[in-house]
Amino acid sequence: MQMLNAIDGFLLRAVLALAFVVSAFAQSTGTSALADPYPSTYKPLPRTDTFIANAIILDGRGHRLEGASILLRDGKIVSIGADLKAPGNAVVIDAHSRWITPGLVDVHSHLGDFAAPFTPADLKFSDVNETSDPNTAQVWALHSVNAQDPQFSRVRAGGVTTLQVLPGSTNLFGGRGVVLKNVPATTPQAMEFPGAKPSLKMACGENPKNNYGEKGRSPTSRMGNVAGDREAWIKAQEYQRKWDQYNRNAKDRKNDPDAEPPARDLRLETLAAALRGDILVHIHCYRADDMAIMLDTAKEFGVKIAAFHHAVEAYKIADLLAERGVCAAVWPDWWGYKMEAYDGNRANAADLDAAGACVMLHSDIPVDAERFPLDAAIAMGAGRRAGIDISEERAIQWLTWNPAKALGLEDRIGSLEPGKNADVVVWSGDPFSVYTKADLVFIDGALVYDRHDPKRQPLSDFELGQPSSGVQP
Repeated sequence: MQMLNAIDGFLLRAVLALAFVVSAFAQSTGTSALADPYPSTYKPLPRTDTFIANAIILDGRGHRLEGASILLRDGKIVSIGADLKAPGNAVVIDAHSRWITPGLVDVHSHLGDFAAPFTPADLKFSDVNETSDPNTAQVWALHSVNAQDPQFSRVRAGGVTTLQVLPGSTNLFGGRGVVLKNVPATTPQAMEFPGAKPSLKMACGENPKNNYGEKGRSPTSRMGNVAGDREAWIKAQEYQRKWDQYNRNAKDRKNDPDAEPPARDLRLETLAAALRGDILVHIHCYRADDMAIMLDTAKEFGVKIAAFHHAVEAYKIADLLAERGVCAAVWPDWWGYKMEAYDGNRANAADLDAAGACVMLHSDIPVDAERFPLDAAIAMGAGRRAGIDISEERAIQWLTWNPAKALGLEDRIGSLEPGKNADVVVWSGDPFSVYTKADLVFIDGALVYDRHDPKRQPLSDFELGQPSSGVQP
């Protein structure tokens, strides 16, 4: 009996010690004991094992496979290649030499937080920007996402299976972004990609310096932008030091059981998490000099930048981006619509790729995400005219593997490899052709879009229209 009591006492002490460690770990992040108060509730849709045969496959890792097949089982890719045989329990689809790619990844989207339908007033009062301060790191894009935005289904029909939804770019620190699986859902958390790191959206250049000067608040210049960034990082470092000190003293807390933890600050929690690398930093930045300064500022504070977005002048510092391992999300031909976008280069993506930098295409607006491969085709053509030959198997990485890498999800999505999530698009032909459309779209092995089956083409109430009589329902 004494031995049992001793064991019980040992187990009790072990449980209490474990609880203390868990609590201390949660507190060390500057958060409450609930590490994520808004966790993903995503559950895969019903799916059937599927074998797709006789296809031209671009695997997202630079390979092109002719006459190949792919097997999807339990939401994963099981095998890919030629000479595969379909298992008896799988649905068999003969691709008839159609093309297959990984699901497309949009690393910069505002779907849901700039939801359709919208009016001219929504351009000013949309939920995409929190304009109360140059630093709104405390806000989360997740809390603005309307999962019923009909634009989600539009881009799903274009082959987009994963999106990073970001807050807008009015602020130096615009808030947290969220990665979503592009599945039909009623809540944004039911779309939230399980285990994906959130992001911190930042902006440099004209947007933050032009939006607050009229209100009598800094910044009003590029040097003001950088000073505002540095001041925010300094405060975040101090906030983190307070929490680190509090937790280092945890072992002595028995002598001071009433010790109070530092006060929580939602803005600084986000910035401190970015300092630790728990949140990925994505920056809206056009000019080469702005990007170079942001790289130096990040180095000063030990921040890792995942990607620059828009990056119209990235081609000027392609070698620097390659050296620092920072991705650039670009458009094929958006330029000249404001001063910092004036020095554009249609071969931007090709130049970056040729320099060994990580290059991605991104939408920013839904019409681009509906036709992503055509953007890639435009960029490929510009590269070829500049003497840079980009193959289809290389260009598809701009839409799949590279953005998956920038989101820290390359071990799960972005390529067609055994063990990866079964996010797959079957195209009607060459995806880089203006005549091609997505025929079938799978997310985690579930068929979420079928161009030939109206039941697999979900409509939104907003797209159904009003009765012709004009009588409101």
